[in-house]
Amino acid sequence: MIDIHAHILPGIDDGAEDLYDTLEMAQMAVDSGVDKIIATPHCNIPGMYGNYFGKEYIDKYESVVRAIREENIPIEILPGMEVFSTEDLPDLIVDHKIMPLNQSRYILMEFSFDEDPEFADLILKRVAAVGAKPVIAHAERYEFIQDYPQIAYRWYKRGYVIQANKGSFLGRFGSMAKRTADSLLRHNLIMVIASDAHSPLQRTPYMLDVYDELSREYSEKHLDVLFQYNPARICDNREVLRLEPVPYSGR
Repeated sequence: MIDIHAHILPGIDDGAEDLYDTLEMAQMAVDSGVDKIIATPHCNIPGMYGNYFGKEYIDKYESVVRAIREENIPIEILPGMEVFSTEDLPDLIVDHKIMPLNQSRYILMEFSFDEDPEFADLILKRVAAVGAKPVIAHAERYEFIQDYPQIAYRWYKRGYVIQANKGSFLGRFGSMAKRTADSLLRHNLIMVIASDAHSPLQRTPYMLDVYDELSREYSEKHLDVLFQYNPARICDNREVLRLEPVPYSGR
């Protein structure tokens, strides 16, 4: 499996606190069948985390790669960011201040959970207009998607990639997030499932639990698209595989 969304770089956001957390998270991911993780620290959150691409990011990333190699943990750490969507995001992308997922054209974007859906639509269009490919982080957790999942259907039809968190399917973000995640998956709108891991204790990078849970309803072929093939295509800057989406009534 490949995990495209994990806060595994130490001491840079609200994810891994130190290198010990990072190494434990890496081993935990390996134990669950993950062989690649894209490190995606929070970026561009006003008043909290800047974490723009630059020397500090490069040094932190390279130190983690070295440490994991020295510990002989059989996993590859790839570069990336989870960028908070603000009005100036397209300019930040053009100015090379945002690290795409594994230096591809795919940008992992998040919104405020109570975001105005019209603003979300506008920023997504503007990001796509500068040549980037939006990957929408944990879409099932946004209130406007929970209320109007038809929006996710429109996003899918526009070519955006919708990523869901493993914890949503396991009920760890509440009943609404679980219900929405299940619904989006049934409608073939989710293209990638990732851990959004923050620590080795809670919100972990262990992916086998959600894979086993979903295998009760979905085929191995379908799950491999979500956990392996599409994440690999994102890493390689290729188009993701898409199933025929099931529209919501009243869209």
